[in-house]
Amino acid sequence: MTAKTISNGLLRTLAIVVGCLLLLWFFIQIQTIIVYIVISAILALISRPGVQFLTRKLKLNNTLAVVITILIYCLFTALVFNAFTPLISKQSENIALLNSDAFKNNLDKLSKEINSFLRFHHIDILEKTKNIDFIPSIKNIPNILNIILSKLGSFSMGLFSVLFITFFFMLDAKILSRGTFALIPKQYIIDAARSLETIKDLLSRYFVGLIIQIGVLFTIYSIILIVFDIENAIIIALLCALFNLIPYIGPLIGGIIMFILATTNNLNLDFETQILPNSLYIMGGYLIAQLIDNFVSQPLIFSKSIKSHPLEIFLVILIFGNLFGILGMVISIPAYTAIKVIAKEFFNKYQAVKLLTKNI
Repeated sequence: MTAKTISNGLLRTLAIVVGCLLLLWFFIQIQTIIVYIVISAILALISRPGVQFLTRKLKLNNTLAVVITILIYCLFTALVFNAFTPLISKQSENIALLNSDAFKNNLDKLSKEINSFLRFHHIDILEKTKNIDFIPSIKNIPNILNIILSKLGSFSMGLFSVLFITFFFMLDAKILSRGTFALIPKQYIIDAARSLETIKDLLSRYFVGLIIQIGVLFTIYSIILIVFDIENAIIIALLCALFNLIPYIGPLIGGIIMFILATTNNLNLDFETQILPNSLYIMGGYLIAQLIDNFVSQPLIFSKSIKSHPLEIFLVILIFGNLFGILGMVISIPAYTAIKVIAKEFFNKYQAVKLLTKNI
């Protein structure tokens, strides 16, 4: 091996490393656009059954079916924004009143009632905290609100971008396929096409199943909160239901939010006879909703859509969560489904792959 050959090899290796680093830097710079594309692809998969229904059953033109679907998305987004406006307005008023005497008096009254109730039952856990002034800590909330409001412009641009990209993903269903096939060697095109079609079908059913799951929880939460006359019950129910998209951790966060909003809904009421019983009844209803979700909704979704065993799903979510955090838990099931389909097409000679993909 000559010095020229060695130097050429080193230069080639250096060029590959530099190229990979530049490509990684490029992806980091456009990570927001990548997120838009991923969200748009998910929306296109969710919309697939609806578009197929409009084109095959109602015999509509594909373009018209896509336009109708996009209009439904726009209408839904407008309704959500319109519905959240009263809740945001109410919370803004509460933030504006954080330093008012009325708010402090209500908070002090609630604190004293809690302490009295606990002392009556020989519980002194809050005794040491009754004189703590929490108001200075809460003063940071307006700053957080200002940061959120400053992001609304970016959110609006992102919403438009997602809807625009989703429109073309639905209009040309093969655009993702062509982009994927451009990176695959020709000898694997047929297997890749078969895998991609299977992935589309499975994920479409999975995302539609998630919508049904969130809808069931939203309905139960709404009924519970309306029965106990909680202000902005529909919006609180929707917010808590959406947290269930995060496996295991999401329901806990949603439960905490519902408890806080239910407890602080009317600070002027008596704690022992009204606030505490209502909050406990609401959390009991929340627990029943979670039991229905865990033992009815989720097993049906996982078994019918992604065809995986519940224990298998549990372990996958734990692994992805350990590796990538909360985001990993959210994407774990779609990612694992795609991996299983690809493994079945390209590595089906291995016994472990056959065992994991026998139902696909």
